[in-house]
Amino acid sequence: MFDFSDEQVERYSRHIILPEVGGEGQSKLLESKVLLVGAGGLGSPAAYYLAAAGIGNMGIIDFDTVDLSNLQRQIIHNTERIGMLKTESAKKTIEALNPDVNVTVFNEKVTSENIMRLFEGYDYILDGTDNFATRYLINDACVLTRKTNIHGSIYRFEGQVTVFKPNDGPCYRCLYPEPPPPGLVPNCQEGGVLGVLAGIIGNLQVVETLKLILGQGETLVGSLLLYDALKTEFRKLKLKRDPKCPICSDKPTITELIDYEEFCGLSR
Repeated sequence: MFDFSDEQVERYSRHIILPEVGGEGQSKLLESKVLLVGAGGLGSPAAYYLAAAGIGNMGIIDFDTVDLSNLQRQIIHNTERIGMLKTESAKKTIEALNPDVNVTVFNEKVTSENIMRLFEGYDYILDGTDNFATRYLINDACVLTRKTNIHGSIYRFEGQVTVFKPNDGPCYRCLYPEPPPPGLVPNCQEGGVLGVLAGIIGNLQVVETLKLILGQGETLVGSLLLYDALKTEFRKLKLKRDPKCPICSDKPTITELIDYEEFCGLSR
């Protein structure tokens, strides 16, 4: 078990007194390795609360810079950091909050060429992206590397969360076998989003991540949690693994990464 300092015992005391966590559980958190794809709407609250929980090793992938329009929901950044790389801004905030967290940043766009390298050394992948091509890419890479994908998405007043765990439930392709036609589903920049919704969904992703690391509770593997902010309503749907899924079935037809922009009908 992790050898806690007096300061760490105080910092994590509210965790340690929980029977489901305790010193052993907090040690698991401090030794865990979580990679966030995106330091935007979902990645911001997720990174903040993962750091507060004592996730010892955190990777953050993003190639964008902080923009004034981000600050309505991307709480890990601030006005003084407009123009700064989001990864660097996130790292500054995390290190100021919890020096126990080892933050590694990757200032690059996730592609089929680099994703396997980026995934190396991490056990849990938190998907905070906002486009279908990258979501399919993350899903396929997680299935091929047997890494757990904690997925979230938001749009306007609605959000959803699920966990895709290889060999233990469906994958993203089981839920969405084909991407929608280009332009049919607007992104947040085009359709808008309630800022606080990012915090709700991002933190639900954190809850799932912590339960997976601790081995406690019932996770969203095999379930899709839907949240409607206007109705203040949660709904949970059961998901089934597609026996004909092209990547996670017993006889997959996809055995390596493909061109995901072409798959989603996007022009380069």
